[in-house]
Amino acid sequence: MTELNDIALKPTATPRCWALIPCAGTGSRSGAAGPKQYQAIAGKPMVMHTLLAFEEVSRIDQTLLVVSPDDTFFKTSEAMNASFLIASCGGSTRAASVFNGLNVLLDEGAVAHDWVLVHDAARCLITPAQINALLDACLGDEVGGLLALPLPDTLKAAHGDRVAATLPRSDKWLAQTPQMFRIGSLIDALQLAGDAVTDESSAIEAMGLSPKLVPGSAQNFKVTYPEDFCLAQAVLQSRQGPQADA
Repeated sequence: MTELNDIALKPTATPRCWALIPCAGTGSRSGAAGPKQYQAIAGKPMVMHTLLAFEEVSRIDQTLLVVSPDDTFFKTSEAMNASFLIASCGGSTRAASVFNGLNVLLDEGAVAHDWVLVHDAARCLITPAQINALLDACLGDEVGGLLALPLPDTLKAAHGDRVAATLPRSDKWLAQTPQMFRIGSLIDALQLAGDAVTDESSAIEAMGLSPKLVPGSAQNFKVTYPEDFCLAQAVLQSRQGPQADA
């Protein structure tokens, strides 16, 4: 396994850009036998597709994968010689895993003014082009931002299993990842917001700031339910070409 101090950082201008991928979830809704991020899709564990996309973005100085303390996947898999960092400090919630990972980045030489792109391990269809689009949009921004998708469907509010109201969708977006903020700001925001927040933007918003919405892609969905595996497989195979079916 790649230890935290074994990898020399790629040279880049300050502020640096780091990627942080929380990978400590159990994926209970996916129906998978184990953690969904390690299930094979198009010939590779899902998380490896995610990591490869970030590896292809030259402006990302280093990627940190945050796993649970009892995770053994990277001790026995092909990922043992990978170039990313691994920290066994995953918490019981996403927010806790991200917060712990941010502090590992500081221990590794990151500074508060550096950028961090936090991305879901289970969004394995992210592309280098989408990551670069977020970097282009946010590197000059005071707050940072996130990939998101304008809501395409009619939005309903419910009372039990009945429609209570139809809501306007013109100003509604579906939040995606990566979400890109300054390390110091995000640490402060998560400390204030606590474990209840489900994404980094929510924590930043709670500080009275307005993250930038950067148009993403409908293909950048989070593999969550059993049927999502088949859809992700089809998309990845279509990108690989006819040889993927061999």
